[in-house]
Amino acid sequence: MNVFLWIVAGLLAAFFLAAGGNKLAQSKAKLGENPNMKWTEDFSAGTLKLIGTAEVLGALGLILPAALDIAPILVPLAAVGLAVIMAAAIVVHVRRKEYKTLPINAVVLVLAVVLAIFRFGPNSF
Repeated sequence: MNVFLWIVAGLLAAFFLAAGGNKLAQSKAKLGENPNMKWTEDFSAGTLKLIGTAEVLGALGLILPAALDIAPILVPLAAVGLAVIMAAAIVVHVRRKEYKTLPINAVVLVLAVVLAIFRFGPNSF
């Protein structure tokens, strides 16, 4: 089970590192050109940078604390934080009637919740 949880953590970290890095590296106008990122119209540039920063820090929090054996309790906390971000993303997409991205958001949300549950509980560090 530990190997499975490490794989889930690695996949989530890669996903959120890419997504957050993208939000940090590109301007709001550039992000809005992507048809899957039209939701960015509802947020300020500063808010988008904050979301990107939270995603990157969450991605690092999924891997580094356990890998370095420094405060490994941060792993499930990072998973919870990323699950909250994904739940908020689902709400935004439903309000904007952008249903195409919901399956990806739902899968990532479920993976983050599973990781949080198992790292808090039976497979903690």
